[in-house]
This record gives sequence, C-alpha cells and structure tokens, in this order.
Amino acid sequence: DGVHVEVSVVDEGRGIPSERLPHLFRKFSPGEDEDHGGDTGLGLAICKGIVEAHGGRIWAESEGPGLGARFVFTLPTVDDAPPELIRPAVRAQPDPDAGETILVVDDDPQTLRYVRRALAVAGYNPIVIAEPREVLLAMEEHRPGLVLLDLMLPGADGITVMRDILAIADVPVLFISAYGRDQVVAEAFEAGATDYIVKPFSQTELVARVRAALRRQDGSSKLQPLEPYVYGDLAIDYAARRVTLAGQPVELRAKEYQLLYELSVNAGQVVTHDQLLRRIWGAKRPNDLRTLRTHLRRLRSKLGESASNPTYFFAEPRVGYRMPRGAERAKEEEAVSDPVEGGLSNGSAS
Repeated sequence: DGVHVEVSVVDEGRGIPSERLPHLFRKFSPGEDEDHGGDTGLGLAICKGIVEAHGGRIWAESEGPGLGARFVFTLPTVDDAPPELIRPAVRAQPDPDAGETILVVDDDPQTLRYVRRALAVAGYNPIVIAEPREVLLAMEEHRPGLVLLDLMLPGADGITVMRDILAIADVPVLFISAYGRDQVVAEAFEAGATDYIVKPFSQTELVARVRAALRRQDGSSKLQPLEPYVYGDLAIDYAARRVTLAGQPVELRAKEYQLLYELSVNAGQVVTHDQLLRRIWGAKRPNDLRTLRTHLRRLRSKLGESASNPTYFFAEPRVGYRMPRGAERAKEEEAVSDPVEGGLSNGSAS
C-alpha cells in the first residue's frame, strides 16, 4: 500500500470560503472570479499536476474567510528494493461479492491505475472512466454493483453526478476525494452517498470499504419475514420455503422462488429490473432483461397466469414489477382507513 510523507504549509491570511475548496485546484480564466485578484489561474493547478505526477495528493483546508488556510500535500516514500523485487499484493480470502463490477470515475490517471489494481487484486471487475459525461452510458452498459466517484470532476459536480446515478440504479456510491471537511462529507451523505474515502487511502482500506458497502446492499433485502404471504389462492410460507396455489404445492426452481420472494416481501412496492437482477444474480447478473423475463414467464405459467391477464404480479413498463399486498396486511390497512372498522362513526352517539 506504500508509505506517504505529508507536508503542510499554514498561513493566517484571508482564508478560503468552504464552497471554493473543492474547486481550488482547477484552472480558471482571468476575470472568471474576482476573488482571484488577477492571478493567472494556473499556479495551484500546476502544483496539483506536479504532486500527482509523483504519486501524491494535494488539498487545502480552511475554516473560512479571515481564518487562514492550510495547504497539504503527500508524496510516497522511495522503496530501496527494485520494483521487480517488491512482493506483489496477496489476494485476499474469497469474497462472496468477488467478480462484482465496480465503476470508478476519476479524472486523475494515477488514481484510476491505483484503484483499478486494488480492485482487480481483490477479485472485482473494475471499469474505469475519466469523463463524467460517460457515467450514465457506463451504468447502462456494465450495470455495476457499486460506484466509486471522485467528488471533483472536470466540468461537473460529483454530487450532481451521483444523483443522476441513483435516479436510474439502486447502487451504493462511495465518494473518493482529497477533501475531508465535515461540511463536504455531510453534504455527500445527505445527497445519498454510502461512504466517503479521503485521499490518500491504502488499498486495504479501499477494498474493506467496498466490501462493507456491497454486504450492506446485499443484506438489505434478506431479512426473513415472519408471516406467510397470502393473496387469493397463492400462499408463500417463507420459513418452510413452500409455495402453494389453492392448497396444492407449486414446484419452483431456485431462481423462480427467489423472484417470487423478492416481489412478495416488497408487496405493494415496485421492485425495479435492476434490483431484481442484482439481488438474484449478483455479480453474474446479465446485462439485459431477457434472462429476467424468461424466468418471470416461467413463474407466471406455474402460477396459472399470463402477462396479458396477471393475477399475482404486475409489470410496471420500463421500471419493474409489483405484487399486491398480502391479505392480512390489506385487512390491517383497511381497518385503519375505514372509520367504522376503526371504531369511529360519522353519526351522533346514541
């Protein structure tokens, strides 16, 4: 993972507004911002390029206007052993999420190489891109199980990019950034980030955070419901893993039962195509919907229904599928909403 030396320079000058910190090392044109005071707009950008070219990181910290600033950069130490004699990283123990596709978005080539190698060694399938405008296309093409996203991207705000991602996919998003200030971190979490990794970070920390995020995502839908699902003639006994239709057992294959399970435990809500693919096929999920639709067609047939005349689950075009709430839950909700059933009356008491 390497050892880094950290160097900091502190001043007691005019300070830096918090909203400018994420953009401080970008190039700017004269006149673009009056606060630059006639600077050429290249100094800090050049510093960033030099430091990152040597495998380091650079960032700035400030409590605000009039409170000074602290500029920090790190550089890796030199290893006495020649590169060919350095012991390669040891592959970790097999992980249930091994093979999962991870999308990495960062405009720094050094970071992309570093993260790609760490993920590949850990058994993941990293897809790296530098352009934020390619993110949504990559999401559609590769269907990643997790996204590592740089907070500061050229011509784009990382939080805005994350919102675009979460609008089309149910995936954990981890920010990677040199800015670890509380305000920035809080804004990222409030916008929907799963985690936040501050540069520089070790490969061990990166992989550990990725694994933790994937496990939380996988476990979110695996709490075993206590009560069976009953709707019409269909009954699902989760504890016994048994499905019956009008009292007769229905023989389902593993994937068919998993589909029925995911839809029924989320009854009354739409489960998206992406959620079904991720929860059932995991890292080996297909890149299109044909496999999902084939299994659903077989499941419908075994439940005695068809897509044109559904009874137990319904398609939401271009989104996913939905099952109606079970009988017991529907009765409870009806009792709450019905003024007579709930013990209230519109008439006068006699």
